Amino acid sequence: MNIIPDYHVHTEFSGDCNTPAEELVSRAIELGLKEVIFTDHVDFDYPSKKILFEINFEEYIKKIESLRDYYKKIDILMGIEIGYQPNLPHLNDRYNELLNTYPFDFVICSMHAFEGLELDKGGLFRENSQQEGYKIYFENLKKTVENFDNCDVYGHLDFVVRYGNFKDKILRYEDYKDIIDEILTIIISKGKGIELNTSGLRYKLNSMHPSTQILKRYYELGGRIITVGSDAHVAKDLCADFDKAIKELKEIGFKEITTFKNRKPSFIKI
Repeated sequence: MNIIPDYHVHTEFSGDCNTPAEELVSRAIELGLKEVIFTDHVDFDYPSKKILFEINFEEYIKKIESLRDYYKKIDILMGIEIGYQPNLPHLNDRYNELLNTYPFDFVICSMHAFEGLELDKGGLFRENSQQEGYKIYFENLKKTVENFDNCDVYGHLDFVVRYGNFKDKILRYEDYKDIIDEILTIIISKGKGIELNTSGLRYKLNSMHPSTQILKRYYELGGRIITVGSDAHVAKDLCADFDKAIKELKEIGFKEITTFKNRKPSFIKI
């Protein structure tokens, strides 16, 4: 089996991370990876002003270039994780301008907030039941994939299950299958992909993002573009639980995972 690169990694350039990029490159080399890609956060107009999810790209590029000069044994690629909010259509122009200005290798589009609600703060469930909250989440995710497609994959599709003070943190595909199928069909029809994000296991959810049921449905509908990412914010989490991720993908029927360079996909057999 090929060593699978991690396609969801954060450094000190993300507002919620203070891990130096050098530590992640060193860890990648230690693991025997041939490449490492940084996908730091940019969430324009994020509801909270306590954390700034924006990047000084002149400094970012300077850092990546210096790492490339120093570490010759590994490819260092520049990605980004953008946070889209479907209720803020002006973000399309801002993100498109950003993505057209700098030489990104890979773009994840994630939805971390909408209508002023920060998902990680549990605000979605203050006035909604668990089932209602999940439904509202998927309705907004559908708007996201409909409205914005200047990306390569959509991130952690069902990560809303992390949040809310619920004893049973399980999101059952059958309960939302119609809208989930619509979301997956739109993604596939646009020639985009999804990621298998292993961080759910670190959150003690007994499931990655998305769940096995959603992954199976993506495959059944014809989805084949899929990256694997740890969502690492510390070096030790780089490639965390990738053995479980690859096992799950193979059991579903996937023969390859996807990598990107200059926004162009390549495929690695698993």
